[in-house]
Amino acid sequence: MPVIIYMTAASQDEAQSISKTLVEERLVACANILPAHSSLYWWEGKVESAQEVAVIFKSRAELFPQIEARIRALHSYDVPCIVSWPIEQGHAPFLQWIEAETKK
Repeated sequence: MPVIIYMTAASQDEAQSISKTLVEERLVACANILPAHSSLYWWEGKVESAQEVAVIFKSRAELFPQIEARIRALHSYDVPCIVSWPIEQGHAPFLQWIEAETKK
């Protein structure tokens, strides 16, 4: 099943590096790196704010464990945001492309 995976990173460079690795290793078919944005969140008992970069990956559900492990190995955060949700419907040729461009 095709999925969208959302990740945040501390910088454009980190987002680019992780994305490049995942695409080259064919864990994801595509990575959309979005511009820096402001994030507000609870961390260690207080509200924090930071500039982060979001990435949207396109892949397959069965690859999520490998993707999560790879991101955790490459990411600078102790607790990186790595979440996934299924693509229930979509343009069939695009979904076929995701299948074709990720490792079997």
